[in-house]
Parts: sequence; structure tokens; C-alpha cells
Amino acid sequence: MTSSLYAAITAWENLLSAFQKAARGKRGQPSTAQFEHQLADKLLALQTELTTRAYQPGRYVHFVIDDPKQRKISAAPFRDRVVQHALCRQIEPLFERSFIFDSYANRLGKGTHRAIDRLQQFAGRYRYVLRCDVVQFFPSLDHARLEAELKRKIRDEDTLWLCDQILRSGAGVLADEYDLVYFPGDDLFALGRPRGLPIGNLTSQFWANCYLNPFDHFVKRELRCPAYLRYVDDFALFSNDKAELWAWKRAMVERLAAWRLILHETSAQVVPVESGIPWLGFVVYPAYRRVKARNVVKFTRRLRLRWAEYAAGRITFAEFDASVQGWINHVRYADTWGLREHILGQPLRRTSPH
Repeated sequence: MTSSLYAAITAWENLLSAFQKAARGKRGQPSTAQFEHQLADKLLALQTELTTRAYQPGRYVHFVIDDPKQRKISAAPFRDRVVQHALCRQIEPLFERSFIFDSYANRLGKGTHRAIDRLQQFAGRYRYVLRCDVVQFFPSLDHARLEAELKRKIRDEDTLWLCDQILRSGAGVLADEYDLVYFPGDDLFALGRPRGLPIGNLTSQFWANCYLNPFDHFVKRELRCPAYLRYVDDFALFSNDKAELWAWKRAMVERLAAWRLILHETSAQVVPVESGIPWLGFVVYPAYRRVKARNVVKFTRRLRLRWAEYAAGRITFAEFDASVQGWINHVRYADTWGLREHILGQPLRRTSPH
């Protein structure tokens, strides 16, 4: 008998809403258009596969981006993205209640700019900061650890089966991005432990929060850090006592190892907040913010490239303008009026595109 949770996941209304979310902003893409053709038939077929446990995820398409560092993105077939939206729509509330307030990635009402605002609030209250991130985060995520965390909240076997199908489909996708690490107690079989979540999956983004949720509570409850926030695997702790932050770092290294993760030791340093905190593409100070220099250079190059595409007739002016407006909307969260005026005021080429 199908449980109420799995029945909600596979319900027609949920699958239709999942399609609409997966298709948002992607209606012009061939994979979206192909699925939308005879949509009702495709959703009914998908519903049957799910309810009979015949569903199997398809093959990923891989490509590399450089934003801000080189990363391998794995795109699932569109029908699998619909399934992931259908799953997450129903299981997110089970986990959301247990997430700490200051976890900001991929959560309703949170996001990048809220995380920047919060970091600056803490920078205005404390003298020192310890900013950290995890080495090879998505390639390192251990499937057995994640499955145990999912089972703490999901008691339904059908839903756990679907999670397992998606999880298994990504095993080894990032194997070439992972440098094997042996943790205390490991034997030779550690090499074969399933690990890694495809960067690009909606479930990967959500499950990353689930994976680090116990760590968040460790920092808040056991270390008793009053000023801590996290965005995916970037996190920061604040204190007026440098020694306290160094002690917290040692404790976090040990706790993360229990979850088969490693801290970037060299970059995790205790520094005064006045020296600026690199955070999500910005450098944040107690009273102001700057855009990272490499992001300015990257946008300037992209701006010239998009202008050249417009001049050659490969994109419309509306598409060119969307690139500009998207950047402006992002950097307006920093003190960038002069920067925007400087970059956008430069001549892109000597002649008119038409």
C-alpha cells in the first residue's frame, strides 16, 4: 500500500507543479519543449513508473564551468528534473523545521544576498572572524552518511527507494574530481564507498543542507557559537576572542572528519573583520562591501563578448540587456555605484553594431 507521503509525491497535481518549476526559465530549450509536447501523456507515464517502482534515472550530460573556479556540472534529463522537483516539494518541509536559522543556501526566503546581509551584521558586532570551506565538497559527500541522515526524517520505504534511485544515479559522477582520503578506522574497502552528488541536481543542493545540518547544530549547541552562518559549504564563525575561534577550528576539523569531510586548513584563518571577509563573490567589511576584483574582470570580458554577439546578430538587444541587468542586480548589494558607472560607461567598440 502506498504511503501518504509517496502518494503526495506521485500525485498528478504535484507532478504538474514539479514540471512547471523545472520548466521555469527554460521553456525555449529543446529538452523542455520535447517533454511539454503531449505533456499529460508524459506525466501519466512518469506517474506510472514511480508508483510501480519501475522508474530509473537517465544518463547525465556533463560540462565544465569556471564560476568562480572550474567545476564539473552534471545535467540530468528533463524528466528526471521533474521527478526531483516532485520529491523535494514534499520532503523539504520534513527537514526545514530542523535547519538552523542561519543556513542560507537553497531555502525559501534565504539566498545569497540574505547571507551577505547577515554576515555583515555579524561583522559589525564582533572583532574577529573564522571563514571556512570544505575541500572537494560535492565529490566528497558520503552516500552511507547521507542515507542515514535522510532516514532520520523519512520513515517511508517508497520515498526512501526514490531517494536511493536518484542517489545511485550520481555515484561516481564526480570520481575524477575527488582525491581519496583515508579517515580514522578506514580499511582498503574505503576506496569503494559510494560518494559524490552531481552538481546541477536540485536534490544535490537540498541534500547538501541535510548532510551538514548536524554540523550546524554542533557549532551552535556544542561549541555554543552565537554568530555562525553557512551557505552550502562556506561558513563563518565570529567572536571577540581569537583563541576561542582557533579552538573552535580544531573542534570542527575533528567533527567534519567524522562526516568524511576535510576543512581547507590554509584558508581557514582567524582575521580581524576590518580586513574584509571574502564571501559569495564579495569582500564584506563592517560598514561597506566590495565586489571581488576577479568578478569585475570576468564581467567586463563577458560584457564585451555579449556585445560582440549582439553586433553579429546572434542575440537580441533584449538578451544583451538581460545580461547587464542581471549583473547590476547582483552587484547593487555592494557599494558599486562608481564601479557600475565606470564599467558601463566604457565604449564597448568603436562603431555601432548596426
